[in-house]
Amino acid sequence: MLLDYFKAAMRHARYEILSDDGSFYGEIPECNGVYANAKTLESCRDELEEVLEEWVLFRVYKNLPIPVIEGYEISIREAA
Repeated sequence: MLLDYFKAAMRHARYEILSDDGSFYGEIPECNGVYANAKTLESCRDELEEVLEEWVLFRVYKNLPIPVIEGYEISIREAA
């Protein structure tokens, strides 16, 4: 389920080439603060996926909401 969420989020990634240095910028609009910048598109995608994973783990740790993407939901439940 977690891997499916990451795959769905990465499908929502948006990329652009920055005119000032030709590097690639990527972000996932639904996940506020998830962005990356690298010299190649492949490196940017790799970095963006890593940032996404860390962002999700941080939000779970802090019990913050995580957006539903393509019907995939990560819910935090209290353990008994």
